[in-house]
This record gives sequence, C-alpha cells and structure tokens, in this order.
Amino acid sequence: MVGITISNEVNLLDKPIGISFRRKDQLSDEVIWSVFSKIAQSNARYNAMDRLIVVIHCVKMPVCFGRGVKSKGRPLSIMAHVKHSIIKVKTDTNCLAHALIIAIARLTKDPNYVSYRKGRNTIHPVVQQLLQTTGIDLQIGGGVHEIQRFQDHFTEYKIVVYGGLNCEDIIFEGQVVTENRLNLVFDDVTRHYHVIANLTGAMSKQFTCKGCSKSSRSGVTHKCSEACSDYLSIPPCISTNVRIPCGSRN
Repeated sequence: MVGITISNEVNLLDKPIGISFRRKDQLSDEVIWSVFSKIAQSNARYNAMDRLIVVIHCVKMPVCFGRGVKSKGRPLSIMAHVKHSIIKVKTDTNCLAHALIIAIARLTKDPNYVSYRKGRNTIHPVVQQLLQTTGIDLQIGGGVHEIQRFQDHFTEYKIVVYGGLNCEDIIFEGQVVTENRLNLVFDDVTRHYHVIANLTGAMSKQFTCKGCSKSSRSGVTHKCSEACSDYLSIPPCISTNVRIPCGSRN
C-alpha cells in the first residue's frame, strides 16, 4: 500500500495534502492531480512556482491464514479490550469472511447474531455462500485484495480495517459513502481478523471521528478536516450533529 503527503516548502504553515493509502496500481497521476487540484484551488498561498515536498509512505499489508502462526500470547493492546469492545472471531479458517458476516449481523440486528458471534455451526453455511457468490478464495489468505473484493460486493457498507488499536492505524478504508461501517481489526501476531463492536472503547478514546479517523475529547469540540461538504466533495463527520465550518469558511 502506498500513500503520499505533499507539503509546501515555501509556506510551511500550509497544511500538507494527503493522499490516502491504496494499492500501487490504484495510484495514478490522475488521482494525485485530482486531490491536489481540489486543495490547491482553495488555498491562495499555493503558487505555481512554489517548491513542493512529496513524501511517499509505504506499508506492508497483512495476509491472513485463519489463526496462522501459533503464539504463546496475544498482544496486550488487544487483550485489554477483546472481552467488551472487540468481538473475537472463533474460527480456524476464513476469519475475514466470518468477521464480515458477524459485523453485518450485529449492525442489522440479525436474530442469528449471537450464534454467529459464539462461532456456532449456523455461520458456516452463510460464510460458504458468501465465498461462492463473490468467488473469493481465502485458502491462501485474506489480504487487501480480498477485502477490496468484499467491499465491491457489500456496496451498502463501508469496510474499515485497523492494523492496531490506534484511530489512524487504518490499513483499508472502503471508498463508499454510507453511514453503515464494518470495523475490523487485524491481529498481526496471530494473523487473524476480529470485529470491533465499539470503536471508542477499542481505541480507549472518549470520541473517535468517523470522518477523519482522529480522536478527540468531545465530538462538540472536534474539528474534522473532512467536514466541509460544500467546500470539498468529501462526506462530513457523521458522528456528531454539531457542524463546525472549516478554516476557509469561518
């Protein structure tokens, strides 16, 4: 996965322009120019002759093989929250598909949710039907490519996968506009996916913004960098009814 940060060397006070992480085949000159032009047009301090600093960020993406590598213990950061804020996926195979089914059942109040969560046999036919319908094979692992295919299938949900218990540690975020989020966390020790039932609890934060994925003490005082839908064609924060204009519209 590759992400890009563009900053102005001349005006260091300018906020850097960020291009979210994506597969390298999805990062084209059209994507970079589209994001840059939207921001640059709104900022008079960006001049044609300014020197820009471009920083490329690369991260290695996870590949899940069920429970995968045996370990004496799970990371303390996940163990501290797994009982309440994180739903442990109880399966040895196809944990990514199981996690998505459990997350959707919880969101839709499916009557089978409790049995799915407990890892009972009722979930296995549903998982197999999902894999057959999508044509996704998880026998060799479930990485970003497979998550994107699931996102293409579940267009009414936004899949967000965290690489740890940090609000900004996102390894995948579906590019769909919807309030229905499926939050998963990837355990890089056991190479296993789990479901985040409560994002603020899992991250040990008082408030987490679904718009910019940052934490704050309160949703009222939080100023989302993605908040102005009239200013940029990005959905505003949906986690609070308090609308705070962006800096250029005050």
